[in-house]
Amino acid sequence: MTKPSILVTGANGQLGNEFRSLAEAHSGFRFIFTSREDFPIHRIEQVREFFLKQQPAFCINCAAYTAVDKAETDREMAFLVNAVAAGVLASVCKEHQTKFVHISTDYVFDGQSPVPYTEEDKTDPVNSYGASKLKGEEMCMEKNPDAIIIRTAWVYSVFGNNFVKTMLRLMKERESINVVNDQVGAPTYAADLANAIMDIISNNWHSGIYHYSNSGMISWYDFALAIKKLSGTACEVNPIPSSQYPTPAKRPSFSLLNTDKIRQTFSIVIPDWRTSLEKCMKQLNSN
Repeated sequence: MTKPSILVTGANGQLGNEFRSLAEAHSGFRFIFTSREDFPIHRIEQVREFFLKQQPAFCINCAAYTAVDKAETDREMAFLVNAVAAGVLASVCKEHQTKFVHISTDYVFDGQSPVPYTEEDKTDPVNSYGASKLKGEEMCMEKNPDAIIIRTAWVYSVFGNNFVKTMLRLMKERESINVVNDQVGAPTYAADLANAIMDIISNNWHSGIYHYSNSGMISWYDFALAIKKLSGTACEVNPIPSSQYPTPAKRPSFSLLNTDKIRQTFSIVIPDWRTSLEKCMKQLNSN
């Protein structure tokens, strides 16, 4: 019997690379990894051709335009990758009865909530990146109501560029750094998210929108302090308000996601952010 195959798009990103890492442990599946260079997912005919040939049982769309500040001036490209391409994949997955998992973001919200966001809360993005990701969600659900969309936040990993690696580099280079302390959320270790998605795929399928991030609630400043402590650096970390660190794109000040639904639906255990940060830092050190 042939193994069911899992197509992972955006395989060179943080989450895509985590799937590469765990592929060996999931020998019951055949993994197909594609990147922007070899598989233009916004071109529907090419996607159809690919699906005809490969017949994936599952498609996990990790491909995304994630340059939040650049998206303010490069809106067309952000919408092409985050919305149009997502819609194309959703539609072709429906044609081929391929189960579709699409990754979205906390940036679909405005960051004004007093409590963690649930999947039912009103979306209202404050920047172009968030708007492009929200449009992607809408296109996915419109073209493929059986899809699963997972919103996540503050993703980091041993792969790619992310806050943890930037902090480690800056703490080595400088005597002191400033980090914003008025943006609150919970980080997501991409390895944890990849494992959760594999649990979902191996579980009973329940379509819909879900939230996933590690447990806990911190500011970027708290996150930087934890990185400093684990790395043993002497660099001083100073808290500053967002107003002292202007960026082209506005950031939501409150990004905490309520993860009850994904935990209850798929019996997923979500690790605390500290445990996961320690794991990631250990791996970075051993590399």
